[in-house]
Amino acid sequence: MDGTVITFYSYKGGVGRSFTLANVAILLARWGHRVLTIDWDLEAPGLHQYFAPLLTTPPATGLVDLVDDFTTGAVRATEHYVTHLNAADGVVDLIAAGRKDGEYARRVQNTDWTALYERGFADVLEDLRKDWTTDYDFVLIDSRTGWADIASICTAHLPDRLVLVFTANEQSISGAVDVANRANEVRDRMPYDRPKLRVLPVLSRFDSRVEYRRAEQWYQTCTDLTTPLFSNWLVKHVPPALMLRHLTLPYVSYWSFGEQLPVLEEVMPSTDQIAYALETVAAIVAHRFDRSDLLADNRDAYVAAAQGQARTFELDMLVSSPRSAERVAAELVTALERCGMRARRSVSGDIDFLGTKRDTARHLCLLIDDKVSRWQTAEAEWFLRRTLVAGDRRLFPVLTPLTNATPLPGFLRNIRRFEMSSLRSPTRVAEQLCDEVAVEGV
Repeated sequence: MDGTVITFYSYKGGVGRSFTLANVAILLARWGHRVLTIDWDLEAPGLHQYFAPLLTTPPATGLVDLVDDFTTGAVRATEHYVTHLNAADGVVDLIAAGRKDGEYARRVQNTDWTALYERGFADVLEDLRKDWTTDYDFVLIDSRTGWADIASICTAHLPDRLVLVFTANEQSISGAVDVANRANEVRDRMPYDRPKLRVLPVLSRFDSRVEYRRAEQWYQTCTDLTTPLFSNWLVKHVPPALMLRHLTLPYVSYWSFGEQLPVLEEVMPSTDQIAYALETVAAIVAHRFDRSDLLADNRDAYVAAAQGQARTFELDMLVSSPRSAERVAAELVTALERCGMRARRSVSGDIDFLGTKRDTARHLCLLIDDKVSRWQTAEAEWFLRRTLVAGDRRLFPVLTPLTNATPLPGFLRNIRRFEMSSLRSPTRVAEQLCDEVAVEGV
């Protein structure tokens, strides 16, 4: 599959557009995707500032240098203009605005985009776009604001998708919506085959904690103005108002200072943290604006499915047991490993699994001894919320001989369970589990 080009645009500055793009790029890379980011806000470039912790040296080249090379007839391969980030998880590359020297401002001011297009720059961009979508899964473009020629290139010529970042004021919303509509009109006149844009409206820096009544009024205003943008990708029975709430980035004062990447610190965020909302936006991008019905029904499963698109799990099976069944759990893990599984055991309630929510195993085996503890209930519910379909990831309740199945919670009684007895030892149960998940080589 060719990569997808997505432009992040805002009609007004200061709404968190670059912030959103940079954090989404990190998440997509963490989930296994190859990501290229391009700073096309040449008059006020900022992506390199957000990525500063991941840069060993400042960018030595970039987009302005590419334009200079075009004017001399010497455009080089994409790799020449790319700065590689030291991202621990995945691939994130940057085409910065350009080399920052004493001539940078003059070079930007002297750039005549209309003249460049008349000389064939559009065809060069089209060739570069093909290279980008071949080498990367996602190309994220940070567009400048307003009506400038650059904005038209970024919103009409290059993207497959458009992310509109706006705040709760009518100028910010109406301006962004108007640009999206005009972008489609421009695309209709282009000599390149471009379908109608799918547009993702993102309400940014929204504070609903103090002025609740006013916040609800503005939610309604934002919904009314952005509803037409959902028309060509939102599943019909999903209300735009619900989707916009999923697409709201809350105002958090801590992250309003400087250029920061909260997704690096809030790795497994709670619902009140900004990284939680950023995960939702990144998941929609990863799904290429598809499966909005799943997002409406189960946000955690939707995000987990996005995380699992390109990821590999450290373990095939995590065996979680109470301390009273640690010996049985150890025997079960050993038998699973003999079957070819990558397995590990964990004590139910151990912070390694539930406290930090490190999702390292494709399947969860819940070893129940006598009765289900509150920790095991929490683990099972958390795991099931992150499960897209039964064939994708599965929960396996395994009952020791001391366990009575009758008092089990309903959600566990409705799942196929395995019961140990003198005839069904841990080894036998392990063999059944291996057959169930069809581990390669078993």
